[in-house]
Amino acid sequence: MKPVIEVSALHKTYGSGETEVHALRGVDLAVWPGEYLAIMGASGSGKSTLLNVLGCLDVPTRGTYKLDGIDVGDLNERQLSLVRNRKIGFVFQSYNLVPRTSAMSNVELPLVYAGVGRKERRERAMAALEMVGLVDRAGHKPNQLSGGQQQRVALARALVTGPAMVLADEPTGNLDSESTDEVLAVFDRLNRIGRTIVMITHEDHVAGRAARMVRVSDGQIVEDTSQWRRTGALT
Repeated sequence: MKPVIEVSALHKTYGSGETEVHALRGVDLAVWPGEYLAIMGASGSGKSTLLNVLGCLDVPTRGTYKLDGIDVGDLNERQLSLVRNRKIGFVFQSYNLVPRTSAMSNVELPLVYAGVGRKERRERAMAALEMVGLVDRAGHKPNQLSGGQQQRVALARALVTGPAMVLADEPTGNLDSESTDEVLAVFDRLNRIGRTIVMITHEDHVAGRAARMVRVSDGQIVEDTSQWRRTGALT
């Protein structure tokens, strides 16, 4: 079994000379299929830079990053865009839903960009909404949904392409405690059926739901709670 994420000696430097900032300093990280990983760190720790690299939104200054076996460093901008669309399901703090369209249409969007036909789009979008428990809200617009429901629509949109991993950036940051529990319960359920989840959070109780926690400080991983092995089981 190969890792979904394989990062080796990853560095990211911004600026030069006196303004040079070392955001990542030799990060090594492997994430295996079916893992549920939380990445934590204070502001300026490098966790947001790591998120951008893992999401193929930025490229490292040096080091390697393989996503589902693909060496991201070998890709051009168009290829990176395709990888983002097909291999990564993004969930953001602010939902990023299209306001005047239904939940169904929002979930379909990545499939529209991928050129998937209407009938298949509808079937796959409905299946994704069922996974997050929102089939009965398929025709509702975002302003007709609670914050927790909007985030679950965003999660369905992230799942609809069948990505190698779901990458969630502070997914509960805008939610009250009840909605947070609602959304985290969906993440728990998805992980139980084998989905790979990487979540960026600054909240201990949110990170506590993950099976593994990695803490970043000064551009380096300073704590990793996992004993995950190539067998795909925790020991």
